[in-house]
Amino acid sequence: MNKAIVLYLHVHQPYRLRHYTVFDSGARHDYFDSDYEAQTSNERILKKVAEKSYLPTNRRLLQLLNENPDFRLSLSITGVIIEQMERWSPETLESFRLLTETGRVEIVAETYHHSLAFFYSREEFEIQVEMHRNKIQQVFGQTPQIFRNTELAYNNDLARWADQAGYKGILAEGWDPVLGWRSPNYVYRPANTDNIRLLMKNYHLSDDIAFRFGDSEWNEWPLTADKFSHWLSEDQNATNFNLFIDYETFGEHQWDASGIFGFLEHLPREWLKTSGHTFMTASEAIEAYEPVDTVDVPQTVTWADTERDLSAWLGNSMQNCSIESLYKLTDRVIGTGDWALIEDWRRLQTSDHFYYMCTKWFNDGDIHAYFSPYDTPYEAYINFMNAYRDLEFRLAEKSVDAQRET
Repeated sequence: MNKAIVLYLHVHQPYRLRHYTVFDSGARHDYFDSDYEAQTSNERILKKVAEKSYLPTNRRLLQLLNENPDFRLSLSITGVIIEQMERWSPETLESFRLLTETGRVEIVAETYHHSLAFFYSREEFEIQVEMHRNKIQQVFGQTPQIFRNTELAYNNDLARWADQAGYKGILAEGWDPVLGWRSPNYVYRPANTDNIRLLMKNYHLSDDIAFRFGDSEWNEWPLTADKFSHWLSEDQNATNFNLFIDYETFGEHQWDASGIFGFLEHLPREWLKTSGHTFMTASEAIEAYEPVDTVDVPQTVTWADTERDLSAWLGNSMQNCSIESLYKLTDRVIGTGDWALIEDWRRLQTSDHFYYMCTKWFNDGDIHAYFSPYDTPYEAYINFMNAYRDLEFRLAEKSVDAQRET
């Protein structure tokens, strides 16, 4: 039986809020930073990440696809970053499109706005999934068959929803307390579903690349493609090694000087030189292998932090207050029919805003600080709530206008 690497890469950048003060609330409605010189400039950050990560990674991936007929991968790409690339870096979007034109790169479904809507408004969640599906069809000509929720947030209810929605597969974190004695290197069946299949991230192997690769203090440093391939080969019974990684790992989180691009270039050759070794998209793995067991996940798991739960986004009162307040506006916002207001509200749903408010410390805190444009979580909260109050102001204005018309 073939052994397959299932390489899945995730692409996302949020619309970051500008420095939006209490004095702006009720006066200005431009929440998202458009100042190119600002630390939180969305255009500047996108172009920087594109130059360091997306463009050089895509050049190498396209070369690998052209040179190796057995090489393939899956990727997810949020609606909000597609918008940004369309506006500020069309050459980057074209580089992703060239990958999909090979016929061996699969796009995975998710929420358009990279939100946690599934846990607050099922209707809003389904709207964002449909928005994403339409955008992927428009830009890449694909209809996604595999689903992943924001930050790989997963539980039995989500699997049931995806099964009923017609997806053939769903992605999740292969967290030890969930798997128990089982290995993530197989296809599974989600509990209480009829047809859908489950692929679970091998976080040990994935994190060797995403987090430990450039750490010279790591006892396995330096990590080479032949060493990594040998580790996978040692698992005699495995069928699929699910490597789920952020796209920005290549060139942004792990800099070019670390050797990460050389690792990417050599991995297919090292893996494929052994008979019976191949690469598969998530869909192909699900079609190739029968599920070996059923996995029950009553509590939500994610791929973030040491707890692998939602505490990175919902672990303190600031986070809960802000996200609950935002979703309480759902009916009023949608009822306005004002597309600009609705879109601002949806951009505020992006999970990154709540991630910036996290107050964890030690290892997780270091990771949060690396990704946050704010000096403190409290600053992130104040900035967000100032924008939220302006949303309320705009809704109040709509109500007054409606009363005047009657």
